[in-house]
Amino acid sequence: MTAEHAPDPRAASSGEVTDLLEEEIVLGLRYPRERLVEDELMERYAAKRHVVRSALKELETRGLAVRRPNVGAFVRAYTAKEVHDIYAVRELLEVHCARTIGLPAPPRALEELVAVQREHDKAIDAGDLRGVVRANTAFHRALFALSDNEALVGDIARHAQMTHAIRSVTATSPQFQRRSQQEHWTMIKALEDADTALLAETCRAHLIPSRDAYLQRVAQPPAG
Repeated sequence: MTAEHAPDPRAASSGEVTDLLEEEIVLGLRYPRERLVEDELMERYAAKRHVVRSALKELETRGLAVRRPNVGAFVRAYTAKEVHDIYAVRELLEVHCARTIGLPAPPRALEELVAVQREHDKAIDAGDLRGVVRANTAFHRALFALSDNEALVGDIARHAQMTHAIRSVTATSPQFQRRSQQEHWTMIKALEDADTALLAETCRAHLIPSRDAYLQRVAQPPAG
């Protein structure tokens, strides 16, 4: 891990350590199957061992890590079948949610969504990878919150969280960032025009790049 990616050195709570590790996974700074070494994390975050262990347990609960007895914790990796299965569920959840959003969307909600997307635009233009990830998460949270089905919105968030390691393949790619940006604005237009079909189809298409990029990586033979 290079110094430029390291957060400010300070004592962190278990929740903060978990969130920082989650962000590093989606940024591709920690790779699938990479071991998460307690001593390194303790030093990095000036945290006690019990804090780090609690963070790793929560990371496992979020579907981002696996812990092996007497071996340690690792960033979770996925088989091709697991990727297909998870993304099939994500498509069902997100497309259904898009179809149940009441249109036209309230003007205040649209204004807030546009403001979040402008932050996403700025982060992409500035090459601010952390900002891109945070604004992207905020956009989808605000979009699906337009549904009044809290259980559905919660399931969408959990399944999206599980795929952070999968999305890391595209998260840092300017090409994929621009595609994501364009699709976000298409979703906003669909909300403005009360076009449920366009909104649902764009949400479906929005899932494909990260899924397929990870599957392509899985299919590649190991180097050497």
